[in-house]
Amino acid sequence: MPVWRKRNQAEYERMAALIQENPGIRQAALAQRLGVARSTVQRRLPSLEEMGYLLYEDQSGRLFFWRKVKR
Repeated sequence: MPVWRKRNQAEYERMAALIQENPGIRQAALAQRLGVARSTVQRRLPSLEEMGYLLYEDQSGRLFFWRKVKR
């Protein structure tokens, strides 16, 4: 079972929404807005992909929402 299903799905959806609302947000800023450690954000990013959220991270570490695919 994917990690995101074991935990609060709403937290992951909020993370995805913040990335979509703030194109180019960095992991540290995202962590601050969520009230979690940067390492938590880093750990959750692969789970967002499992949920169907396709993200893009550029060479300087900025995150962008690509699209949501149905799974």
